[in-house]
Amino acid sequence: MSDIGRRLRQIRNARGKSLAVVAGLAGISPSYLSRLESGHRALDRRSLIMALARALDVAPTEITNVALAAPGEAEEDRSLGAVRLALFAAAMHTWRGRVCEVEELRNRSDDLLVRQRDCDYATVGALLPDLIDDLHATLAAGRAERDVLRMLVVTHVQGTQAWLGDIGASQDLGWQAATLAADAAQRLDEPVSLAVSGFGTAFGLIGAGGFDLAERVVVDTDPGTSGNTELQMSGMLTLTRSLVAAAKGEQGERVSALDHAEDLARHAGEGNALGFGFGPSNVGVWRMSVALEAGEHTEAARIASTVDPNVLPSATRKSAYWREYGRALARMPNRRDEAVLMLRRAERISPARVHRHPFMHSVLSELLARARDDAIGRELRGLAYRAGLLS
Repeated sequence: MSDIGRRLRQIRNARGKSLAVVAGLAGISPSYLSRLESGHRALDRRSLIMALARALDVAPTEITNVALAAPGEAEEDRSLGAVRLALFAAAMHTWRGRVCEVEELRNRSDDLLVRQRDCDYATVGALLPDLIDDLHATLAAGRAERDVLRMLVVTHVQGTQAWLGDIGASQDLGWQAATLAADAAQRLDEPVSLAVSGFGTAFGLIGAGGFDLAERVVVDTDPGTSGNTELQMSGMLTLTRSLVAAAKGEQGERVSALDHAEDLARHAGEGNALGFGFGPSNVGVWRMSVALEAGEHTEAARIASTVDPNVLPSATRKSAYWREYGRALARMPNRRDEAVLMLRRAERISPARVHRHPFMHSVLSELLARARDDAIGRELRGLAYRAGLLS
């Protein structure tokens, strides 16, 4: 039984609700709910998690908050406490860092963001606390204010918030990073910074199940298309809108947003403005994720066959491609072996993005329920062990 399945059953039993009652409220069959609880079906769709959370009258995180590896077990965990305190200090306007020259801060921020895109999470975690402290201290000192504000927006969304999400940290910490980015963007009142902040805010809301609020953010945030950076950020917000639409079951809006993003990508080319990697190949990866959110696993696998992962601009995007490909194949008949191989490719690029992704424990548990005593079965059990599912 998966951690998510076990938690789902525990919550249902604690609520004193039968399979039939919860399944009826969530709009699924009792047999399907039973398979979710036993780990024979993966609980890997936001919309279904939200439906079950509503049926059980709990927050979505009560269902999906699977246990992380023990603190210190992974190298990046050692920095989590220091990053947390740096975020708390910034929110309290308690300046603990150095006042630095803007060029030094720019070099450090650029280096951190490259390491984040390379999935070098241990180094990112080690660099983040001092960078957060120094950026906020320099801002408080009034040094190169607008330059520092721009760095704060991008660093907190593409560095702090992204890192926290990738290592499986608390969503509340990610939200703090998004809030600090939003404060800086509002002070700047520039379209690109507001778009970066809007992306971070929307993803924080999506993680908490606030789909309507996330939709409002992406609809209200419009950087325009006057330059290539603005165009790419418009594309990223449009992709975010497609994911929200899929989570809400709004097929027309989902298709419309994806088509619009694809059109923007054709004009932008294979870009990487502000590290977002917006372009035709990345739109393909998003199409995969959105299809999975809509429960269209065969369609996600079909899309994967049209994307060249070698063109993707970063290790984070490449690992996402192989992970989503594996998720799709895991739910298709007679594709188990390929699914495991895809997930192993993702793991080799970024272990954390497989071991700590909120849906992966459920997917791995479903695969384990059908594991055979062969080479692929051994590969799968090794992957499950590294993800903390087997002792």
